[in-house]
Amino acid sequence: MNTIRALVFDAYGTLFDVHSVVAESERRFPGRGAELSRLWRQKQLEYTWLRSLMGRYEDFTRVTADGLAHACAALGLPLDAAASRALMECYDHLSCYTEVPATLDVLSGFRRAILSNGSPRMLGAVVANAGLTDRLEAVLSVDPLRVYKPHPSVYALACERLGVTAAEVGFVSSNFWDISGATAFGFRTFWINRSGAMPDELGQRPYAIVGNLAELPPLLA
Repeated sequence: MNTIRALVFDAYGTLFDVHSVVAESERRFPGRGAELSRLWRQKQLEYTWLRSLMGRYEDFTRVTADGLAHACAALGLPLDAAASRALMECYDHLSCYTEVPATLDVLSGFRRAILSNGSPRMLGAVVANAGLTDRLEAVLSVDPLRVYKPHPSVYALACERLGVTAAEVGFVSSNFWDISGATAFGFRTFWINRSGAMPDELGQRPYAIVGNLAELPPLLA
């Protein structure tokens, strides 16, 4: 652990609760909010992987909007321009998990950064609105690379921008596919498993599993 100099965090689902869109989804479509949120997130992720494989990059704003359009069509929910705009704006105001600000403060002895599939505009908005700007040295987007995680070049970007080796990075994510990619790249990985999910069979395992971010500092002490 004494080799870790930088802590790199995934954003969506790790620091920020993507399902905080449920409130607006429920307001727009009573009784269907949670269902919409789940399918929207599923398609958002699928589209990042499929676009990377096809070599047809579009930024995360477009991918998120396309995922929303598909989810509403699949569920038979009428999505007009006003509803689309309101739901997309939720991503600028996602709630961070309650323990995140205080835990980032506890980890101030490490260099702290976000590495995310999010577009620069989306990340800038959600970080600022959650009051996390001063707690992070860098907010890194895949956008300059035009490919999404878990492509190895994305993890290499963190090393390049922070001036550290892979062995000096502790990588934190709630997404097991992201943990797998980061572990394969050479990061020391910490999986936040909030829901008690089963790990995927991708040939990689995290260094440690925690239930929330507040459980991380004792592992690094």
